[in-house]
Amino acid sequence: MPNPKRRHSKSRSRKRRTHDSLSRIQLSNCPNCGNKKLPHRVCPRCGFYGGRTVIEGKEQF
Repeated sequence: MPNPKRRHSKSRSRKRRTHDSLSRIQLSNCPNCGNKKLPHRVCPRCGFYGGRTVIEGKEQF
């Protein structure tokens, strides 16, 4: 099995790992109730999506 001939520097290893970090979850506001929700998903609070009520949500006013 091949082994590296020389040691990889810290900067070279870190350059490879720059894309391994996690990104924050992007949230959007529901146009109906203003609650934070995931984009392109039904609002869990009011059940609103695409200009109409799709499911019965949990009203917590």
